[in-house]
Amino acid sequence: MPKPKKRGSNHQRGAGGQPRNVQPFSDEDASIETMSHCSGFSDPASFTEDGPEVDEEATQEDLEYKLKGFIDLTLDKSAKTRQAALESLKSAFSSKILYEFIMERRLTLTDSIERCIKKGKSDEQCAAAGLACLLCVQMGSGIESEEIFKTLGPLLKKIVCDGTASIQARQACATCLGICCFIVTDDITELYSTMECLENIFTKAYQRDRDTNGVSSTHSTVLHISALLAWTLLLTICPMNEVKKKIETHLHKLPSLLSCDDLNMRIAAGETLALLFELARETDADFFYEDMELLTEKLRALATDGNKHRAKVDKRKQRSVFRDVLRAVEERDFPTEMVKFGPERMYIDCWVKKQTYDTFKEILGSGMQYHLQSNDFLRNVFELGPPVMLDAAALKTMKISRFERHLYNSAAFKARTKARSKCRDKRADVGEFF
Repeated sequence: MPKPKKRGSNHQRGAGGQPRNVQPFSDEDASIETMSHCSGFSDPASFTEDGPEVDEEATQEDLEYKLKGFIDLTLDKSAKTRQAALESLKSAFSSKILYEFIMERRLTLTDSIERCIKKGKSDEQCAAAGLACLLCVQMGSGIESEEIFKTLGPLLKKIVCDGTASIQARQACATCLGICCFIVTDDITELYSTMECLENIFTKAYQRDRDTNGVSSTHSTVLHISALLAWTLLLTICPMNEVKKKIETHLHKLPSLLSCDDLNMRIAAGETLALLFELARETDADFFYEDMELLTEKLRALATDGNKHRAKVDKRKQRSVFRDVLRAVEERDFPTEMVKFGPERMYIDCWVKKQTYDTFKEILGSGMQYHLQSNDFLRNVFELGPPVMLDAAALKTMKISRFERHLYNSAAFKARTKARSKCRDKRADVGEFF
């Protein structure tokens, strides 16, 4: 059993009242349970033949002890210390399911987040808003999450609409507002109110299009993008009669954003258009869009854009996205994607599902696969059923020997090297003449 740490050492301030250093949460702090779920399930070859036994209970206690310390540090006088504690809690919440731990401390966490958003500067507000998202993801769509949203929702709306607040803080709060509302809101009035708040933000991008200079890339564009994406996420859970109203209002205005100088705005507008067309055709199989020809011309131009003043990476990304958007608008087609997590597979076969998956992947990062395996709320959203429980016998059948793994990796490396060398060789495109 690991040697227990001294309980008093992490809660002392340095000489002169200086704030103590905060050791951020790292992958090593996660328990062996996390590692077996998150890493082991992602690739059967990652199971080793033998390994040292680890006292999971002691490791879990050590992790919870560290997290308690981080929660205490969110009330520290030093802004840097508070922000570091928030970031560490975010890392922990995204990489491990901590439902019982959070359930006991949800009020304390909510108070800390509220305090940091109210009194903190831009970076601290962003970190606190991100932690609020993860807190609701961990708690799911229960009464406890509703209480969290009732406390934080009005504050988030206030920051989003506050023109004097930093753009980064407003952007983070807009994303948090959309995600938390998506998770917890059963009240249709609250859903419409939140959508209206976000709508008031991103529709300002429409107004800029009326200027003679067209849509320009400004510091507020990132806020408009976040508000648009959060609004689109909430649109996917609206009643069909409300969806029809939103489509009538925005479908003829969104194409103006395709001319924005900012790549991310063009992509957000394009994907939102594809989703709106998908929803419109679900409600009405004979749906007709009057300016279809003009819209498809715009989309085709973006899908084949070759402007030299744009970076190659940006052009490649834009062409890839808008080829799919054009297919969705013209042919009602969606390129199905497969997501692997452990022994399971999930197929993303529509724009609604893609929008939802991309949103949660953005906030969970590398922990997305683990949460898809173990988080009841996310599994319910994507209709995956209850978590798959694998016993020791099933895990053993997934193991392969180290030698077999070595052979597989060697073959894959040789094939990859050969393919890349062929692509890099300029002579590969030169034909042979006889």
